[in-house]
Amino acid sequence: MKREVFLHFSFWFSFFVLITLVNRFFNLSYWSFWLGGIIGTILPDIDHLIYIYFLQPQDLTSQRANYMLQKREWKKTLGLLYITRSERMGLIFHTVTFQLIFLVLTFWVVSSSASLFGKGLVLAFSLHLLIDQIVDLMELESFANWQKNLPFEIEIDKAKIYWLAILIVTILMGVFM
Repeated sequence: MKREVFLHFSFWFSFFVLITLVNRFFNLSYWSFWLGGIIGTILPDIDHLIYIYFLQPQDLTSQRANYMLQKREWKKTLGLLYITRSERMGLIFHTVTFQLIFLVLTFWVVSSSASLFGKGLVLAFSLHLLIDQIVDLMELESFANWQKNLPFEIEIDKAKIYWLAILIVTILMGVFM
């Protein structure tokens, strides 16, 4: 679990340093961009809580996590959710459909909003989803968890090309905001 947290925040930090350097965000007035990035990095993980409380509360893992949360065992709960993340097939945010819709929303916010907080939030959220995808592609060698409600199946080679394309679009949105 510590590895995944480190992975998310190291990629977020590197991406935001790149954006800061390219866009010359050197003034302290850009702190809201960074704050939005921190929140956007954490926000996609709420998907797991939605799953255990609303989508599949009868699932054994959901019941175990709920029991641990009632006992205020935060670290154990996070560990359980991390270990069993590949079992949760019904996540809302962790799907190709949501990611594509959110990419359009990200473009809209980055291109038309004056809110640095909002720009940081959507860019970090998109980056978090990309990191979760590459972890699944590398560790599980599967893209099945991301294909919920798709009328077709994306093969692993095409999933890697899809991932690279979304990564490039996200980086370009951040650099040219």
